[in-house]
Amino acid sequence: MLPYINLPFQYVASLLGASSDELKLITSFLLSYPLAGLLKRVPDEKPAWKNLFIIVVSSFYLVGLFDLWIGARTLALSSVGAYCIAQYIQGPFMPWIGFVFLMGHLSINQLARQFRNDPAIVDITGAQMVLVMKLTAFCWNVADGRLPEKNLSDFQKERAIKQLPGPLDFAGYVMFFPSFFAGPAFDYVDYRRWIETTMFEVPAGVDPSKKPPTRKKRKIPRSGTPAAWKAAAGMFWILLFLKLSGLYYPDLLTGDKYMSYGFHHRVWILHMLGFTTRLKYYGVWSLTEGACILSGLGYKGVDPVTGKVSWDRLRNVSPWGVESAQNTRAYLGNWNINTNTWLRNYIYLRVTPRGKKPGFRASMATFVTSAFWHGFYPGYYLTFVLASFVQTVAKNFRRYFRPFFLDPKTSQPTSTKIYYDIFSYLVTQLAFSFTTAPFVLLTLPASFLVWARVYFYAVIGTALSTAFFASPAKAFLIKKLNERAGTSGPLKRTISQESLASKEPVLGLPAEPQKDLEEIVSEVRAEMEARHRKGITRTETAPIPANKGI
Repeated sequence: MLPYINLPFQYVASLLGASSDELKLITSFLLSYPLAGLLKRVPDEKPAWKNLFIIVVSSFYLVGLFDLWIGARTLALSSVGAYCIAQYIQGPFMPWIGFVFLMGHLSINQLARQFRNDPAIVDITGAQMVLVMKLTAFCWNVADGRLPEKNLSDFQKERAIKQLPGPLDFAGYVMFFPSFFAGPAFDYVDYRRWIETTMFEVPAGVDPSKKPPTRKKRKIPRSGTPAAWKAAAGMFWILLFLKLSGLYYPDLLTGDKYMSYGFHHRVWILHMLGFTTRLKYYGVWSLTEGACILSGLGYKGVDPVTGKVSWDRLRNVSPWGVESAQNTRAYLGNWNINTNTWLRNYIYLRVTPRGKKPGFRASMATFVTSAFWHGFYPGYYLTFVLASFVQTVAKNFRRYFRPFFLDPKTSQPTSTKIYYDIFSYLVTQLAFSFTTAPFVLLTLPASFLVWARVYFYAVIGTALSTAFFASPAKAFLIKKLNERAGTSGPLKRTISQESLASKEPVLGLPAEPQKDLEEIVSEVRAEMEARHRKGITRTETAPIPANKGI
């Protein structure tokens, strides 16, 4: 740590009642904006200079600002280890070896942080979680680059790394300072295209006049305005968090004062605790995304008709999408978007053998990875398990109740659909306020205490709903829907329903845990029957020993 750099942070922290490390973290996010502006001004034909600039800034953050020498060693170990695995190990198991190494290393540090139990201290696990996403994807991209293109999907072809990058390029990718501590994560191919400026080339067939404006001879388009808007939004969320965190905090829900309120007021406080917690993430992710936009890495392309530039390549959260969600998939799909993309592309689809559809193994592997990646607090697992069942119930309600509020011929909303929308919004938000509480409370005693103080309303509602859809009521609903539509037989799903019925997990949560369990049971039963038949066959074909006399 640089001499005396801690003094101003300690002084301000004493005035605000915050920790100095938290103020340093926010300072690093804000400092990344002018530094990203300088990075963009490094000549395009000098990619090595850009890499060196990135490495120097991230090194300053690690050891000059936070004094995280051990953290620097941790990140170096993960990075060098992943690079060596990708370079020296051949064969189909290489990315899995890299995955086990990186997740195992992360898990050790997650447990150390959990045992230390000091949330005010910024440690390296946040940066390491981001790095695990980047490096596991890197190993898979290298493995894809060694395969024939005919064996790859379009996504794999686009992301494949056919030649291992040099150490300097790799270090720049690993230590990209605008997203170093809190993400967003991105693939190496994006970094390479950014540092080589091929990302900003106008596609063939697009009118050159639609090319986004740049300054001087730079290829990176102007990005100051969208970056400024992201910074403003991030500071708004952070300031709102600071305001509300003094009113809604975990100890309030576990203390005696909480029970002096009525039930509806307790539910409101529970909801506001979740909202206040999300504000912190909205602020952090908006600030880091804005710095990425200013550097140019957030560039996603230009509309060939309007010429409008899109800067949401690295968008990690949609606050409005979460807070206005009327169903579970919209709620989860707008939260931690890059983590969801990583789990889908590098866990869920990778577990599935080529040519086969993903099944319960893919869902279970994704669920376990998501859980371990977050850490080992028991509250995380309470949230994951309950959320998976809440998601299944919500899909059934949407599948079998929502069509009653749509015109059966045109599928357009009826005049009464507004009531369905309001009801589904309230249920979704309140269900997740309950479900995500353990993610904030962390421990089992605190989680069960708070759940009990609101009478386990989401658990009871989910259990009753599951029983309802397992009863003859489901067949009755299907019959009524068919009568409205003038059809018979199995219920025909709309495009909207199909999209929500996707079997792909969101944030690692199994889409339909009941079906996954049924698939597990059927596979186990089939395996037992096969072994039983094999045992009978061996008995029938075994030779009878000769009868030797005495």
